[in-house]
Amino acid sequence: MSRHGANPLLPGSGLIAILGAGSLGRLWAGYLPAGKVAFIPRHNATVDAGVESLSYRLQRFDGSALSVTVPWLDSSATPPSVLLVTTKAGDTLDALQSTLPDLPPAMPVVLFQNGMGSQQAVAERWPHQPILAASTTEGANRPEPGRTVHAGKGETWVGPLTDNATSLLSAVVQALTASGLRVHPETNIQQRLWDKLVINAGINAFTALLNCRNGDILTHPFYLEYIGTLCTEIAAVLAAEGGQPLAPEAIRRRIETVARSTSENTSSMLSDRQQGRTTEIDFINGYVARRGRVHGIDVSVNQMLTQRVHQLLPHS
Repeated sequence: MSRHGANPLLPGSGLIAILGAGSLGRLWAGYLPAGKVAFIPRHNATVDAGVESLSYRLQRFDGSALSVTVPWLDSSATPPSVLLVTTKAGDTLDALQSTLPDLPPAMPVVLFQNGMGSQQAVAERWPHQPILAASTTEGANRPEPGRTVHAGKGETWVGPLTDNATSLLSAVVQALTASGLRVHPETNIQQRLWDKLVINAGINAFTALLNCRNGDILTHPFYLEYIGTLCTEIAAVLAAEGGQPLAPEAIRRRIETVARSTSENTSSMLSDRQQGRTTEIDFINGYVARRGRVHGIDVSVNQMLTQRVHQLLPHS
């Protein structure tokens, strides 16, 4: 099979469609082969009349830069083979509600949302659609209009959330590997999502509340006051949810290792705060708090962080 050709195990034309033209969506669009990727316009978004494509500069991780032009998917075109959903977690259900009816029921959908909760809601809403989730450590940002920066080189794991997605896993991974980014199949994607959530729950809210970069939280009195209890809460919820058990001390080590290795980075939640956008706190610490309450676990620190982040911005 040609590296860039259609995959016979997937429906449609071999085209990869992306719903969500933010930083992560533009990152994947810029690395996937030209002519094999298109953006799907959001139903509540306006695409200027006569504008058939989206153009921007992509600064790759190796320092090189290239001009990227990605077409908007024409409704009359042959249906895509895979849909990547890179919307914010809180927007995902509504975005798919208005998009999926126009797409084939056998087309795999790969969810790239931060945290947890939105992926499970999508799988429950469309149990007969092949739904997969991705956990990625690739980092991207848009420091200015028209420019996307691949700020952190990482890896991506993809795994099935619905039963009929399992047989398509290897084909979806193969399609995404055409980007040149590192993509792996993962049969236990729920654990991967938890692994990332544990780290984000210990970094993102603190950076947003303290208005600082990742590494700066480690010596701040507010972080030092609450991180121990936060890790105890996360460990208890993780055990109750049937995930791989982790001691609170191990959780703290993971959080602080990542905070040090990304010490100069601006977290996505701090970036949302700085740009006046709704944060994803409800799908990170808020998710831990909701699951903890279900199991009767004290999650007061996760709840406190969630409430304080909500207070930073109206409607956050």
